Parts: sequence; C-alpha cells; structure tokens
Amino acid sequence: MRYLLPVLVLFSLATPVVADPMSAAEFEAYVTGKTLYYGQSGAPYGAEIYHENRRVTWSFLDGECKEGYWYAEGSNICFVYEDRPDPQCWTFERGAGGLIASFENNPESEALYEAQDVGEEMICYGPKIGV
Repeated sequence: MRYLLPVLVLFSLATPVVADPMSAAEFEAYVTGKTLYYGQSGAPYGAEIYHENRRVTWSFLDGECKEGYWYAEGSNICFVYEDRPDPQCWTFERGAGGLIASFENNPESEALYEAQDVGEEMICYGPKIGV
C-alpha cells in the first residue's frame, strides 16, 4: 500500500489536465499574427501562420502551403483550405506548453500540440510550374 501512493502521484502528473475548449475570441487573441508549429507523437507535424481577419496559411513543412480561413462553429474552430472545401474542425485548449488541438472530424486521432522548437522552418515555395 505504501508503494501505491507514489505510483498514483506519478500517474496523475503524467495525465494531461482536461481544460475547457477555447472560445473563438480566445483563440483569435492567442493566434493572430503568430506562426505556430505543431507536433504529434514527438515529431513535427506542421505549421500555420495566423493572419488578420481569420486568414491562415498551413504547411506540413514540406514547402507546399495552403491558404485558407477559419471560423467558429459551436466550441469548434473549423478551417477551410483552398484545396479542401470540407471543413476541418478542431477544439483548442491551453496546455502547460501551449495549445492542444483535438481533431473533431475524427475524435480517435491523436491530438496535436504546440511545439516550441521543431527544428524546421516554414517555407512556402511558389506554385508548381511545368508539365
């Protein structure tokens, strides 16, 4: 029994605290004018530039960037991109290290987290030219 308490304390420290989803106003205030990098499972996932008027530029850090916009739908923040007209809806919460994003289109998917330094730069190459 005396070993159970330390194990429970360690487990509780490793378990993320579930917070309320950010409102659209909170999300907008947090992201506007920033470039945020996201990670998943300890690896870089992508980056997004949050422009004024809820406009965004997304990249999987592969040199290809997609323009889009976001809007609020209930507690979700939904994104629509130039190459994908179906909304991609997320809930965002503040975690100890930044944002935590849960994909609401597929609640089974692993959450993304705001990465402080992913060792990658968001580069957008021009449009593809050629045959």
